[in-house]
Amino acid sequence: MSARSRLIVAGRRATADRRRPVLGSEPSDHRDVILKRVPPQGVGVKKPKDARPGSAGTMVELFAGVGGFRAALEPLGWQTVWANQWEPSTKTQHAADCYRRHWNDGSLSNEDINSVVDRLEFDDGAIPQHDLLVGGFPCQDYSVAKTLNQAHGIEGKKGVLWWAIYRIIEAKQPKLVFLENVDRLLKSPASQRGRDFAIILACLSDLGYLVEWRVVNAAHYGFPQRRRRVLIVARRIVGAKPKAPLVWLYQSGALARALPVWPVEDVQPSLPARRADVELRGHPAQITQEFGWTNAVTPFRSAGVMWDRKVWTRDVESMFDGKQRTLGDVLVPGDHVPGEFFISDGQVDRWAYLKGPKHEERTAANGHRYFYSEGGIAFPDRTDAPSRTILTGEGGTSPSRFKHVVRAKDGRLRRLTPVELECLNGFRPGWTEGMHDGRRAFMMGNALVVGLIAQVGKTLGG
Repeated sequence: MSARSRLIVAGRRATADRRRPVLGSEPSDHRDVILKRVPPQGVGVKKPKDARPGSAGTMVELFAGVGGFRAALEPLGWQTVWANQWEPSTKTQHAADCYRRHWNDGSLSNEDINSVVDRLEFDDGAIPQHDLLVGGFPCQDYSVAKTLNQAHGIEGKKGVLWWAIYRIIEAKQPKLVFLENVDRLLKSPASQRGRDFAIILACLSDLGYLVEWRVVNAAHYGFPQRRRRVLIVARRIVGAKPKAPLVWLYQSGALARALPVWPVEDVQPSLPARRADVELRGHPAQITQEFGWTNAVTPFRSAGVMWDRKVWTRDVESMFDGKQRTLGDVLVPGDHVPGEFFISDGQVDRWAYLKGPKHEERTAANGHRYFYSEGGIAFPDRTDAPSRTILTGEGGTSPSRFKHVVRAKDGRLRRLTPVELECLNGFRPGWTEGMHDGRRAFMMGNALVVGLIAQVGKTLGG
């Protein structure tokens, strides 16, 4: 099937499946650009030499972990002037120690970010000015209450890290914000589908930002891990009025240029203009109370654009024709694998049971009997395809349903080494050296795909 034919079929399929109204037309001079085949992106594309530090701008990295955002963006010219990493549940700060091992320049703050933000109330220098704010923040309860003793009458729940991000954006007004989260953010909480993301969008809109987002599976752009995350890019455009929101979503936005998608029929310029999908009305506290009560599913699709509290959103299909890397591409030679990573013959049956399909009767603690069912997971994992998502529990010798297992050339089964996990996320081999293997695996379960972030970073200046 030709690219043009696939485009038309994909567009019709998406329109038929969703039965969604056409949302808008775009200026006719965009037609050729929208339909043009985009060159290969991502893995296999020649990488430019590292840019001069600071040539792209200054950056602050929140919830830095082992430095994935910095590893991705600094080679592109973004200079990190301040970063924060704090693990409240551990005495030893493993991630911060790793971060400093790579960048021992005094830029890392290793304390509770909420304490730092509190100091901004009386010390503007607690966090320096910057052009780009980045961070991978956890999915939490973003609900707010209305109060009169704060500047904008917003009070988030204590300890919810989004509100630290919000207060920094409010105080520093960076030109760009680049965030990463699990895709569950778009549909949480279960009782009010989409409420939490609606609060985030409304807050960013009120601070003067145009926001674009995309749910991305890294493997769809050639990377060797099926890691699905939502990427959010916000651009401060106070005083400007963006045009053609769907062209921004499909072609001209940072995410569209970095991670191309197939266009669909409803952005053709011959179709009439339509209103936005969602309009976010009311104070964030009102959104907390009212948004999503009647939603069986979230109104936020896998891609979208928001400006002035108006949201245009679509399900999109990735467009990539570069080299596809696989799990096998990152495996180290068998003689480089320590013995403890091999599974003993006596444990193989337990591993096979945990990974296999089940439909069995079980008894709960209160004596209630029920049937438990789940599908199977490949055992061992395929090495000719991208890996499954690395989880934080990947480390350790105990049998597990979710840990990766591969078959060595000599026929034995083994778990993945820390170096292989690092390479699946695009870090240099040995990036997390200095902590025990289980903790190294935990760090990779929390990390991002460095190459994917770098790919978006190349378009942030446009």
